[in-house]
Amino acid sequence: MNAPILTESHPYYEAFADEAEIFEAAWKNRLPLLIKGPTGCGKTRFVAHMAARLKLPLYTVACHDDLTAADLVGRHLLVDGQTVWCDGPLTRAVREGGICYLDEVVETRKDTTVVLHPLADDRRLLPIDRTGELLAAPPSFMLVVSYNPGYQNLLKGMKPSTRQRFVSLRFDFPAAEREQRILEREGGCPPDLARRLVGIAQALRQLQEHDLEEAASTRLLVYAGLLIGGGMDPVTACRAAIVDSLTDDTEVAEALMEVIRASFGQ
Repeated sequence: MNAPILTESHPYYEAFADEAEIFEAAWKNRLPLLIKGPTGCGKTRFVAHMAARLKLPLYTVACHDDLTAADLVGRHLLVDGQTVWCDGPLTRAVREGGICYLDEVVETRKDTTVVLHPLADDRRLLPIDRTGELLAAPPSFMLVVSYNPGYQNLLKGMKPSTRQRFVSLRFDFPAAEREQRILEREGGCPPDLARRLVGIAQALRQLQEHDLEEAASTRLLVYAGLLIGGGMDPVTACRAAIVDSLTDDTEVAEALMEVIRASFGQ
């Protein structure tokens, strides 16, 4: 059994294998890292933990359809009547020798790949065309990206030529015992409630006949635990935190609610 990784300065993280050792080995060898796994399974928390463990500044970017290379690298802005260059999060991470984490990287526009490629190979360079700079990443800099393979479509898959530039880690939803410990720690759940919520999540994740874009995540279970801990009825809390976050379809929602009511004996 893997013990929780937790210190006063580290964000709580419950290890499941040798992911921390792989991350640190990649960092020491100046290799970029790709983390793939479903939404809400702990990818972002893991990166935050590792940044604290390695004592490195962390710049996290939540990627989206409109994110451009300029959003990452930087742009000229008008400040007090003067044009001033402002570094983006990727440039700041390179200058400071920190970690730049691009969450759901496949959501970005295609021009971002041009910026990432020279940083994700042995060159470790960041060209800034608008200032004429060519920044060499220091040894402590690390590029980390993540995406959800199950949520990709043909237009937003990561190209093999990009994917093969990275060392990869595969994440999945925690095993039941580990997920229960997470809920006890993060959601303040007593053991019996943690077991019920994990049982609900496992049942919902196995419902193949319903068209759900995402499975019930550990994050949503934590939200439900917090609502219940604050005094909310468990079924109501699960509807608000889990069911209504997973689907807008009333028939599907009712099918999910049947699982929840059965778990709480209603």
